[in-house]
Amino acid sequence: MARNTFRQDERLDEPFNFKHLLRASVYMKKYAGKMVFALIISALGGAIGLIAPRINQEALDVAIPNTDTRYLIELAIMLVGTIVISIILTTIRSRIMIKVSQGIIYDIRKDLFAHLQKLPFQYYDDRPHGKILIRVVNYVNSVSDMLSNGLINVILEIFNLIFIVAFMFSVDVQLALVVLCGVPVLAVFMLWIKNKQRKAWQAVSNKNSNLNAYLQENIVGARITQIFAREDYNAQVFAGLSSDCRNTWMTAVRYNNLVWPGIDTISVLVRAAIFLFGMVVFSTAEGGMKSVGVIVAISSYASRFWQPIMNLGNIFNNFINNIAYLERIFQTLDEPVTVDDAPDATEMPEIKGEVEFKNVDFSYEEGKPVLKNVSFKVKPGQSVALVGPTGAGKSTIVSLVSRFYNVGGGQVLIDGQDISKVTLHSLRSQMGIMLQDSFIFSGTIEDNIRYGKLDATMDEIRAASKIVCADAFISAMEDGYQSEVRERGTTLSQGQKQLISFARTLISDPKILVLDEATSSIDVQTERALQTGLNNMMKGRTTFIIAHRLSTIKNCDVIMYIDDGGIVETGTHEELLAKHGLYYHLYTSQMDEKGA
Repeated sequence: MARNTFRQDERLDEPFNFKHLLRASVYMKKYAGKMVFALIISALGGAIGLIAPRINQEALDVAIPNTDTRYLIELAIMLVGTIVISIILTTIRSRIMIKVSQGIIYDIRKDLFAHLQKLPFQYYDDRPHGKILIRVVNYVNSVSDMLSNGLINVILEIFNLIFIVAFMFSVDVQLALVVLCGVPVLAVFMLWIKNKQRKAWQAVSNKNSNLNAYLQENIVGARITQIFAREDYNAQVFAGLSSDCRNTWMTAVRYNNLVWPGIDTISVLVRAAIFLFGMVVFSTAEGGMKSVGVIVAISSYASRFWQPIMNLGNIFNNFINNIAYLERIFQTLDEPVTVDDAPDATEMPEIKGEVEFKNVDFSYEEGKPVLKNVSFKVKPGQSVALVGPTGAGKSTIVSLVSRFYNVGGGQVLIDGQDISKVTLHSLRSQMGIMLQDSFIFSGTIEDNIRYGKLDATMDEIRAASKIVCADAFISAMEDGYQSEVRERGTTLSQGQKQLISFARTLISDPKILVLDEATSSIDVQTERALQTGLNNMMKGRTTFIIAHRLSTIKNCDVIMYIDDGGIVETGTHEELLAKHGLYYHLYTSQMDEKGA
């Protein structure tokens, strides 16, 4: 059973940990030069922009009272110049950071995909694929802006604050102190809202993940939905998940919307205090009322002072949102590759074909054994059929031969070599494995067959197709081997998909052949022709066959009846029939069904 489904939220109890940002810095180091250049340009543009209030002060206190038209024009030209220069520098910075952001997206997504390629079957068995997909696409897109623009903006806004404070104190120390009195109030407000925001956005992340998982599952299973007339029921489930997304989003947005009005309210109160102290309170003190130019300049700087603080609040909101996404991304990257090359792994020599299980135990879930103390030995070139009831462990045995899972106990040996001690590539490159799911990729038929051997020639592709009786129907198609097939092979029949998958398996000339229900969707006439080709292909190869049609495995060298976590019966077809045991009853029941 999967650890996580579309009905289950992922954990919300991870601590708010800025170490995720430090870890993410590895993706920023590559672009450090560009980011520093963009920061310098932005800081320069911001500093130039802060000259404007001083220009206004000079105009109000000097040029206008003295009716100095020439000086006023010069000040106006200077003001326009500061605006133009700021716009140019901002544009340059924007273009640089777009390239940095896309580079970070590429790097993170590349690492995620490479890691997903190595994760064992168990990882994909345990969770909805939609929840994996949303991490690679949506979450990476979201965090890239934080890692590029976000951190630069934090530094930039801090610089802006420093510059603004310096300019304020250069204009008037008393009024500058009035402005700074609002900072403690803001600090208390931001500390109060931080944890509420983080939990709210983590809930949004979880509900979107659940929705994506259900959506992906239903797109893949659309045909089944219509076959069983589940459209209305599924629509209700989707509506419920969508409602959860909407409700959590509205809660998160409510907290977000408190930040801007809160800061804006403090800003308005501070500007009111500037006029109160500048025109009333300080008018009774030594020096008298502040000049109009000073009050306007300080008020302008105060507005600018709260702007970077509001920007920092927005950046903080963005950090709150994306820290949760970073956690999910790093969870995926930290997922252990349990089936991997050992540190001292060696290359598997050319396989002769002897396969041995020594006291093998295995379970998908702890406490629920699938195989218990299984032992057997197969000689090179032998064909072995695995039969038995559904869930008995037949597919598990062939999966362990291919080392798709690690054994819980015991050993799996090929030619006397423990396969846990050899590299996965050297092992699997010498094996031909066809699982129950005949997965077809979007592209041409030729590309699908060549997937089993990337350097295969067209002659090799045709030869493999002829052996499995696929050449006839492929050649009859309008574009032959260049015919395009849709995702999952929806334009092909199930039997055609299996034949193409079979050709893909055989083209690599495997030393060990694993066929898991390889002929389950092929009609009887095609199966007979295919059996002749398979018999030729199996010569000199150790072959494991899982088949519910017992007529297809009568000629195998060894037949093993698997049940209750072990091998209950073993022998040839004739030997097992003579025993009148479980295999005999299974075979005769199938023959009776055919006779009926």
